[in-house]
Amino acid sequence: QWGSSSNKNFKIDQGTTKASEKTLREFYLPPFQAAVDAGVFSVMVGLNSWGNQKISTHEYLITDILKEELGFKGFVVSDWYGVYEIPGGEYAAVVTAINAGIDMVMLPYDYKTFIKNVEKAVRKGDISKGRIDDAVVRILRAKFSVGLFEKISENSLEMIGSDEHRALAREAVSKSVVLLKNENKTLPLSSDVKRIFVAGSAAHNTGKQSGAWTIEWQGIDGNAIPGATSILEGIEESAGSDTQIVYDANARFTADENMADVGIAVVGEKPYAEGWGDNENPVLSPEDLEVISSLRKVSKKIIVIIVSGRPLFLPDEMEQWDAIIAAWLPGTEGAGVAPVLFGRKPFDGKLPLPWPANRNQLPFSPDGKSSDKTEPLFPKGFGL
Repeated sequence: QWGSSSNKNFKIDQGTTKASEKTLREFYLPPFQAAVDAGVFSVMVGLNSWGNQKISTHEYLITDILKEELGFKGFVVSDWYGVYEIPGGEYAAVVTAINAGIDMVMLPYDYKTFIKNVEKAVRKGDISKGRIDDAVVRILRAKFSVGLFEKISENSLEMIGSDEHRALAREAVSKSVVLLKNENKTLPLSSDVKRIFVAGSAAHNTGKQSGAWTIEWQGIDGNAIPGATSILEGIEESAGSDTQIVYDANARFTADENMADVGIAVVGEKPYAEGWGDNENPVLSPEDLEVISSLRKVSKKIIVIIVSGRPLFLPDEMEQWDAIIAAWLPGTEGAGVAPVLFGRKPFDGKLPLPWPANRNQLPFSPDGKSSDKTEPLFPKGFGL
């Protein structure tokens, strides 16, 4: 719920989820059930509330539903200092959280006090030994399952950034991009197209395409991720040998009689994490719109690729764009966008939520209905 955040600096992060149990079970629990069925080992409890109760205190959700009903055998970890947001003091907070079903408490700087409080609670009977044993078994089960008690050879580290893992990441990118608009037979691009202009702040920017929690908490703006591939590099790799690719982030092209057959603008949000990204008006920046406008003047057709962690309100100028793609945050393998552009892989991504036409439509209901009963720009499940 907008404006419900428990952090005075934020608007929605760490706020209140207002949903009936029917809605919870119909829309919110299925992804967790799928993760449990796939064998996930850890679930983190967020800083938000369901109704008037912090999730970290919610024995019904954590123990009754997640662990017992959904059959989760891994461990539940609290969010950063989330346990100490429970009122009543540190001792009472620890007792409440652990009894609710949290198995691992994220308190990196106060662990000594935390351990003393847990030992005290067990001596007093405020936390049962059985609850401690259950938490320890769950944590050890996860550690044993991934081999943390075995001798790890240096060769085991070679899997990080391996060709196999990068290929899987590229496949995820190709399957998740969503084609929102495609007019004038713009896509897929022919491998023998003669000239392509590429522009935009996210075209050759592996930091922006990876979002936050990458290198730094709030992410980075630029290319500083070892081995990562940008969307531009993917286009250069996938284009035909006779295709000329000309790149300028700011679209400072001179066309004269040599207009580009296609202009590709890769634009979007700067990285953000948690409440610092709360924004009631997420839009393309004036700089992005200027790049698109400049590219439009020197290209016969124009494709706009949006790199973002959420739908952005699109301007009226979108009517002049031949194709629009939501690439979300493709991460380190931005090159995975290109095979879809050039028709080597199909567009089969679908919107997991509606794409709003304006602010009056927000919030949407879980089944995709707008607040003002008008139609969204693109409905939930849409994808050409």
